[in-house]
Amino acid sequence: MVSVERIQPYERNPRRTANPEYDRIKDSIRRSGLDQPLVITQRPSASDYVVHSGGNTRLVILQELYTETGASQFARVPCIVKAWRDESSVVLAHLRENDLRGNLTFIDKALAVEDARKLMAEVLGVASLTQRKFTEELAKSGFRLSHQSLSLMTYAADTLHALIPVALDAGLGRHQVRRIRLLDRTGRKVWGNYCAGGDSAFESVFSTLCQRYDAPDWDNAVLQAALETEIADTSDRNLQTIRAAFDAVLNKRDVVIPDFVPIKSPPEPNANRKPADVSSNEDTPAGEQDVSVVDDVAIDIDATPTGPPNSRDERLVDDFNSTIEVENKPANDLKSLRARAWTLAARIAQRNGIGELVEPLSNNGLGYVLRDVPDKALADQLDDEGLAHLSLLWWQLAACAELTSAPLTALLSTLPTGSILRRALEEDDGDLLFKNVWTLDPGHTGYRLWRVMHDGDWTDLISLMDNYRQMRHFATQTGASIWV
Repeated sequence: MVSVERIQPYERNPRRTANPEYDRIKDSIRRSGLDQPLVITQRPSASDYVVHSGGNTRLVILQELYTETGASQFARVPCIVKAWRDESSVVLAHLRENDLRGNLTFIDKALAVEDARKLMAEVLGVASLTQRKFTEELAKSGFRLSHQSLSLMTYAADTLHALIPVALDAGLGRHQVRRIRLLDRTGRKVWGNYCAGGDSAFESVFSTLCQRYDAPDWDNAVLQAALETEIADTSDRNLQTIRAAFDAVLNKRDVVIPDFVPIKSPPEPNANRKPADVSSNEDTPAGEQDVSVVDDVAIDIDATPTGPPNSRDERLVDDFNSTIEVENKPANDLKSLRARAWTLAARIAQRNGIGELVEPLSNNGLGYVLRDVPDKALADQLDDEGLAHLSLLWWQLAACAELTSAPLTALLSTLPTGSILRRALEEDDGDLLFKNVWTLDPGHTGYRLWRVMHDGDWTDLISLMDNYRQMRHFATQTGASIWV
């Protein structure tokens, strides 16, 4: 039995916030006393004791009740006295006890682990402990921690605690901290690809944004959007390009976002342009490869993409990275016009994160189709401004491909089974389509799309629209069929 006046709470207690069960525990001790003895220890040459492994809340309550009531039942308490070993052992004992009860926030646990690491280094007489050595020493003390968990705790304690203390103390969990670290690493990589200044410049941006949004209701999506916007502004790149790059790194996809290939000047629409001979629209004799040269780019316009999904992306990237410039050269047949439409649509889509949706259609229609609506995972990452831009752009591409007015039989073979777009067209369900692609009032197109488009995207879109007009005028004046 030890006097409560001779026992001190442990000053390195991992719990840094008030116990939410405080009032309930106090009421229980007032009525029934302690349900189990306190575990205490005594530092060398000290006259008083400290709590050894959990029980700080119970001790404070006992001392409070003794001050309030003076009752003898609170003056002395049953204790188990453990021999002193070292400071790190006591920290770990408290951490283990709190961890078993499951009442520690992730940052409390991370800070306690880092505290134990420093104390253990002192005990072992070294400046610092490697992660491997530390986990080994932890295991000897009966506290097992994986390398991955320890790495995440170190990041939370050494990096995030100074940047977002409010969010962490409010209970930001392990999975959210892991996501922040992923955004940190992703942003660092994208910054290195597009911006000057290296890691130090990015760290300054990352720190500023974290501190700006530090709040109890922390949202990782807000941080990601802010990082993307900052990188876009700093690099003077299109926001959609940066978002696509971010998405590629986050999902470990080798997607190349090509630089814009400028067009010398947008073509002037000319409804009276004379059609050329349509004889070249005939089928190519068997055994010959059908290759059309469009704007000096050789494109196998009858080829069907094969291989893994990014095989087609690599083919597109090769086209994007060609050294030629797309000029306003007259096309001499529907095949050339179709190939040009696919080239322009694919380039616009690729720069805005939806390149995988554009599928070539060489011998039919307007040169390409969209396989589906934008991926919900991409849409969920965007703020209202970004989502409006992406949605309006999708509708522009859909219009130039006549997706909602083309003969259904001509489209179905090109659309993946189970795609939302296919279902909407098959069932003539406009609501399904509108529900999955934000359909804004057409009046928004000017200021939410045209006004904010990257110059390259705008010029390509004008070219795509004019190319569409050329195909339709060509078909009208020659009697050729667009959809067969």
